[in-house]
Amino acid sequence: MSHATSPSMHRQYGVVRVCQEWGVRRSTFYHQRSSPVCQRAKRGPKTAYTDKALTAQIRQVLTASPFVGEGHRKVWARLRIRGIRTSKRRVLRLMRQADLLAPSRARRVLGPHTHDGTIITDQPHQMWGTDATSTVTLEDGAVTVFVAVDHCTLEGVGIHAARPATRFEVLEPIRQGVRQQFGAFAAAIAAGLQIRHDHGSQYMSADFQAELRFLGMTSSPAFVRAPEGNGIAERFIRTLKEQLLWVRPFRTV
Repeated sequence: MSHATSPSMHRQYGVVRVCQEWGVRRSTFYHQRSSPVCQRAKRGPKTAYTDKALTAQIRQVLTASPFVGEGHRKVWARLRIRGIRTSKRRVLRLMRQADLLAPSRARRVLGPHTHDGTIITDQPHQMWGTDATSTVTLEDGAVTVFVAVDHCTLEGVGIHAARPATRFEVLEPIRQGVRQQFGAFAAAIAAGLQIRHDHGSQYMSADFQAELRFLGMTSSPAFVRAPEGNGIAERFIRTLKEQLLWVRPFRTV
């Protein structure tokens, strides 16, 4: 701007006049003109892998997987096992850019959450949470994994894997926890213990509810469409997936 020529006086404006009009000191003007132009970059330490190199590693993980249609969280977990530390968001971004994401359904917009309290108990054996997840084996196909977790110690009290996800299989983690924590399996031996579960057909079945009553337990279903109510078991399953089910392929149940 300082080298521009006035159309009326046919003279250059000069640095002094331009700085006065812009309200900028001349020292600032000369400093910015002498400083090299800096390219904008992401703040923080440099990553060990560039986006291109990390995308190549992601492709290797997907190629080595015996399954088709892996999500970004499984890929992130397997990269971590390989010693490649990165974030889930970065893996999601790179897989989306490279069109490597598995097709998924459109996300439903639900209403406000009804669970706004806490589910962690003050003492052990006051509430257990139970839930199920699934994985795929090489020979037996889809397999369901059932878990039971104490809401105070956050420790798993029972785990069971089976091909059919029936109302009888879903009781096995509860039975394991009763035998281990109470020393026997008898009527009313776990009186006062609440069992937190969702509204799955196996958990709402008459056989499951009758077994709880036989052991002296109380059924405590979570709110509908509010998985936070069963968050202890949900978080346990997340750890199980990230450290085992998503990382290691299994041949049979």
